[in-house]
Amino acid sequence: MIVVDLGYGDAGKGTVVDWLCSRGGVSAVVRFNGGAQAGHNVVLPDGRHHTFSQFGSGTLRGVPTHLSRYIVVDPFALTAEADHLRRIGVPDPYGMLTVDREALLATPYHVAAGRARELARGGKRHGSCGMGVGEAMAYALEHPFMAPRVGDCERPWALTRKLEALRERLGADGPPVADCVAAYRAFAEQVALVDPSYVTALLRRRPVVFEGAQGVLLDEWHGFHPHTTWSTTTFGNALALLDGAAAVRLGVLRTYTTRHGPGPLVTEDPRLRLPEPHNRDGRWQGPFRTGHFDAVAHRYALSAAGGADALALTHLDAPVSRMCDSYDIGELPVGRRGDLEGQARLTARLGRVRPHYADGVDDWPEAVTGALGVPVWLGSSGPTSADKALIASAGGRAPRPAGLSRPAGRCG
Repeated sequence: MIVVDLGYGDAGKGTVVDWLCSRGGVSAVVRFNGGAQAGHNVVLPDGRHHTFSQFGSGTLRGVPTHLSRYIVVDPFALTAEADHLRRIGVPDPYGMLTVDREALLATPYHVAAGRARELARGGKRHGSCGMGVGEAMAYALEHPFMAPRVGDCERPWALTRKLEALRERLGADGPPVADCVAAYRAFAEQVALVDPSYVTALLRRRPVVFEGAQGVLLDEWHGFHPHTTWSTTTFGNALALLDGAAAVRLGVLRTYTTRHGPGPLVTEDPRLRLPEPHNRDGRWQGPFRTGHFDAVAHRYALSAAGGADALALTHLDAPVSRMCDSYDIGELPVGRRGDLEGQARLTARLGRVRPHYADGVDDWPEAVTGALGVPVWLGSSGPTSADKALIASAGGRAPRPAGLSRPAGRCG
């Protein structure tokens, strides 16, 4: 199963992945985009809470994590995350982790350069989590053979040369290169580093849950430029890792639409003051914003992502009853991949949109199924797995409850 957010992030991917893993039989959680900027909150029925950034959200259920080649890995942030996992009862977090050698490294120099770039934009900030993920991706595009990768942690001489060049080219502050190399060597000695073929072996031990980060409306190519991420947030990377094998594509949404930081939020309503125990304003992300459910934006996300097989709908306990069902400009067109100028024009149009609302929604699974044309399969009315329930909406067209993956063949 591939779990993807069909909004701007923060819809509840972590709690959905935790629920899937709580049912047993999951051999691994594979992370397939983003990096340490993810913030997936999982609360167990016993009250333990962890915000997952790089470890998979099934860790508290004993499910191993694989960081694929599409992840930007931050060993320093991983160390901090592992420390917290130990404090809440996970005895050996690194023993549950495999990392693809081809994955990019996010270093303190990327972090410093990315934050400086965002600060320099002043009032025209794009929105950033301040973790250096975008800077690492940009550097790799410009210097593909000199970009530090996880496999370099096993080759101190090569890593030293790359980090020295990186620090000089970015002009970034940070710890001495020798200190970083020593830390990365220690990381490589504690974690199992693997080659890309490892995913093939994982898939033989199905089922596997693929856990996405952020949301499709922030996608590097189909998000509302320039308020996007340097990451493919659709099902694309996971399908590439599957290499022709099929999986159920599960889109995650809230009963209201939210986003962090600047950028379009057509249905934003400052009067919607809903409790957010795990989301708040951030120095780099900016304010946490709330709006009514935006069916137009989520239909756009579905189109950009190539469709979904089923939906998970969270925050069913929220006191909301308004849905945006249309815009005065009609549906949003999905542009050509790579046409960032076209995406910027779409962003400008969204600033002038007038939404039309339908009020009095009292059956959210049925309303969302009808508005998006995809069945709601799972509903969530709270933060724990005990607050989740399967929903047979739209005539029972959702995947079978036990079906975390389909037989081999292309996803349709």
